[in-house]
Amino acid sequence: MAEIRSVYMTFPDLDSAASVARHLVDERLAACVNLLPRGVSVYRWEGQVNTEEEVVAFAKTTADRVDALVTRVKELHTYEVPCVVALPVTGGLPAFLAWVAAETRPE
Repeated sequence: MAEIRSVYMTFPDLDSAASVARHLVDERLAACVNLLPRGVSVYRWEGQVNTEEEVVAFAKTTADRVDALVTRVKELHTYEVPCVVALPVTGGLPAFLAWVAAETRPE
């Protein structure tokens, strides 16, 4: 079975998050992307602490598609340095994990 990854990302708004999500799924870089609006991030950027509302996204993909997914997000994202972090999936419903692998297989 393919190694599955969950990729955590943040976006400034729902429109940009949905646009990137659609590209990732259309291009088979992710099987699906969950969008969780109204997250709040507190972070330091250019010497200042900021608090911003953001959309959190989780993409499901395979380990061998992560690099292409990260590259595509960087191309599409509005942030200079977007948050894109791949996390290993160490278990789950086998049928779901197989579906993720099938949906991210290049055509």
